[in-house]
Amino acid sequence: MYSLKELQTIVGQIFADENFGGTPSGLYDPIVYTLAQGGKRIRPLMLLAATDLFGGDIEQARYAAIGIETFHNFTLLHDDLMDRSPVRRGQPTVYRKWNENTAILSGDAMHILAWRYFIRQPHKNLQPILQTFGDTCLQIHEGQQFDMNFESRNDVTIDEYMEMIRLKTAVLLAGALKIGALYADADKDDIEALYNFGIDTGLAFQLRDDLLDAYGDTATFGKQTGTDIKDNKKTFLLLTALEQGNSNQQQRLRELFATTPQDPTAKINEVLDIYNSLDIRHSVEQRIAQLHDKAMQHLDRIQRPDDAKQPLRQLACNLLDRNV
Repeated sequence: MYSLKELQTIVGQIFADENFGGTPSGLYDPIVYTLAQGGKRIRPLMLLAATDLFGGDIEQARYAAIGIETFHNFTLLHDDLMDRSPVRRGQPTVYRKWNENTAILSGDAMHILAWRYFIRQPHKNLQPILQTFGDTCLQIHEGQQFDMNFESRNDVTIDEYMEMIRLKTAVLLAGALKIGALYADADKDDIEALYNFGIDTGLAFQLRDDLLDAYGDTATFGKQTGTDIKDNKKTFLLLTALEQGNSNQQQRLRELFATTPQDPTAKINEVLDIYNSLDIRHSVEQRIAQLHDKAMQHLDRIQRPDDAKQPLRQLACNLLDRNV
């Protein structure tokens, strides 16, 4: 069994060994640029950790690990363009460094490359592996559409928001874990428990991301903070504030989230003042802790030794311990 540190080294070497370049350079250079930035590479780590958890050969899952990360980064290219995000991982986003058409086309190419990586390694469970990957891809796009729909709605509920982030964020973590377990031919009940561990970890991860967007430091977070407020995004923070605030606070939040000032600084500060008066940060931290506890319960149900589960347990904790 590998430790989390050893798996991180393996994932780093896998990506260092792979050549993502090609011709024409205008298509492939943005792909190289994106994948070279690294990031946390959570999804390939989870995929390989799941394979290792059940005693599988992680070398068999090598190309699936590359594929899952390539797909994830494809979604980021398009998300950054749709959200007009200027910075990702502390660097200019692809559409800002090149242009919008390049972000679309290079992203599309990454989507195709992801599938090519998945079919590169024969495996007896390749059909359910590809089915899982396909289902996951489609659900992520469904989640993105729900997120877009929310932009024009003023009646979004917390339950609807949680379902949206389940689709948009959590299913990719859960799908990576399920795919890794399929490479190890794991038991059906264990795969289900592992998938649910991924869902709750993914939900907690996204709520932490919401919190970081409001309260994080740009240098640490790797993205501009206050973007969700500036862009009038429905987040767990906003929806909780609307649920818990008095009528004056609710009205003011609705007014602020209907504006797009050229300089959003005053708007961001006023929204944060309302959040602080309602102790929204504490409410979000509580929900994150609840989801993390549920995730650990799913992991505990898996019929494997505790030390074998330690890399996944540690990885989930690391995701939630990011600095705000």
